Amino acid sequence: MPRLACLPVFDSHPRLADSCSLPIPVPPPPAQCCLALFLLLCLSQWWVLAVLYAGWLYLDRDTPIRGGRRSRWVRSWAMWTYFKDYFPISLIKTVDLDPKRNYLFGFHPHGVLVAGGFGNFCTEASGFATLFPGLTPYLLLLPFWFRVPFFRDYIMSGGLVSSEKSSASYILSQPEGGHVAVVAIGGAPESLDARPGALKLQVLNRKGFVKLALKHGAQLVPVFSFGENELFDQMENPVGSPLRCLQERMQKVMGVALPLFHARGVFQYSFGLLPYRKPIHTVGKREGKTGLQGKDHNVTCDLLFDRSWLEGQSTIFSSPNKCPPLLPCYLVGRPIQVVQNPCPSREDIDALHKTYLDELTQLFEENKANYGISEDKHLTFI
Repeated sequence: MPRLACLPVFDSHPRLADSCSLPIPVPPPPAQCCLALFLLLCLSQWWVLAVLYAGWLYLDRDTPIRGGRRSRWVRSWAMWTYFKDYFPISLIKTVDLDPKRNYLFGFHPHGVLVAGGFGNFCTEASGFATLFPGLTPYLLLLPFWFRVPFFRDYIMSGGLVSSEKSSASYILSQPEGGHVAVVAIGGAPESLDARPGALKLQVLNRKGFVKLALKHGAQLVPVFSFGENELFDQMENPVGSPLRCLQERMQKVMGVALPLFHARGVFQYSFGLLPYRKPIHTVGKREGKTGLQGKDHNVTCDLLFDRSWLEGQSTIFSSPNKCPPLLPCYLVGRPIQVVQNPCPSREDIDALHKTYLDELTQLFEENKANYGISEDKHLTFI
């Protein structure tokens, strides 16, 4: 009988549930360690340091909603490369994005750990800065975690910011452009359906991110992470079951979802808490069928097992059919154009939301065969 883990996945800030729906990834264990360290400082002869840091927390309280405080050094740690290669994780560029514009990336699916979102947008392991020069990504996280001593500074160094509405607005309103707000649209509720083969996305009634894009004129970019739901098995919890009712009630009361998951161990594959080693391919929107069918063309391929591409080098193949196995190709495409509207009407929001769903569906359908998904499988929006 495999062991089951019950790990909290926190939903968006309650005040944003209806307006912006900005969900967040699973908090890592260092949060508890950082809190314990702070408490030990308070009880030790070094309590003065704890008092000084508490004062710093107060003075620095607005940083998480004003773009955070990232560190290129932390984002480039060598361990992130090992993290990427474990699955492996790849970020597939499908279009050159104008660094003079701001963007809102809609990330799908949430999965259990949002491993693809973290690996691609909070580290440089997949080469985001090389693929999208001039763009700065920000992954949105529950405000509570920016109140945990020491841990807040650690997560901000990777590019994580608060999921408060004012935080997202600050990112998307920068006049110089070049900023990307990354939002896992499905949020914590979607994590309860995250299991191998799952293609159910909670996006049908989530329109806050569309309204935000309209207000600031930020271009919407659908992003689909193939393989995100393949990392863990989850205890069966169909809608209406006692377990699902308990999970949904806890989420409403506490803002926390508790997916009961299991996967592999360190030295065996039958049970454990480590995620399966399944490839995660994060793909952005592309226009039509550019770059996949038809005439030969140049395609830049991300070398999953060759570090040279991190230094700005790349390999050019004359045809997509000649790309080596397991090397995802960069596909040329474009984001959804959004005209700024400070006071969008319900009709404006619904129209753009429908366009977004259509583009997301097209993105999935045109790429699913490349990642082992059969033709009869389709996305389900709830």
